[in-house]
Amino acid sequence: MTITGEFIAFLFLAVSAIAGGVLMLNLTKVVHMVVALVFTFISLAGIYVMLSAEFVAAVQILIYSGAVTIIMLFGIMLTRHNDHSETSGIGRKLLVGAGILGFAAVMYFGLYSLDLGTQPSADLHVNNTEQIGVAIYAHYVIPFELTSVILLVALVGAIILARRDDEEEVKEEATKE
Repeated sequence: MTITGEFIAFLFLAVSAIAGGVLMLNLTKVVHMVVALVFTFISLAGIYVMLSAEFVAAVQILIYSGAVTIIMLFGIMLTRHNDHSETSGIGRKLLVGAGILGFAAVMYFGLYSLDLGTQPSADLHVNNTEQIGVAIYAHYVIPFELTSVILLVALVGAIILARRDDEEEVKEEATKE
């Protein structure tokens, strides 16, 4: 196996994505978790660029790193949560570490024995943005629009839940006086 610049870039992006995911799981403050998740999303976008899927990389950055992260931050700001961090014992950390190593071993041996067949055709990456657009708007218009409606309903629901909590607080303060 020869080590190329593409291989080094892939390793860097893959390790960055994994590190962001591990940080997201191990950090205690919710805002820090969201930042680690953004780090993972951007690393995945870099991997998509390496796979000649520029449109998917742009969507990854715009939608996931931008919109979904902002919605998560709105959800955090609009809802109340107790920030009680639990200390996990050494046994739990060892169990999680063993699970991670087991998953990594299964993925390694599964990918190592994978046969991908022949090389793809040369015109696979030609006009991939146009091909994706035609597929979305010709065959998947309804699921595409339903996704935006679901995101809007989730945002409105978070606002309603936050408003109810504020009204309950006002009622409780009025009864105390």
